[in-house]
Amino acid sequence: MNGEPNLSATERGIYMLAGLGLAAAAVKPRPNPLMNILALAGGSYLAWRGYVGNCPVKAALMGSHEAA
Repeated sequence: MNGEPNLSATERGIYMLAGLGLAAAAVKPRPNPLMNILALAGGSYLAWRGYVGNCPVKAALMGSHEAA
């Protein structure tokens, strides 16, 4: 979606597993429901980044800038 993929197949798998694991942790009841929402949102974002194969944080750290 946002440029060329910058994650390897291994990194994509790790992103998706970590994201799905974090989203699954959101199912556990907690005293503060905000924690469930944050875990679900963060996990979904990680899983999506793994699926798409493009991570803006890695691009910024590696110095990969696209011309606007």
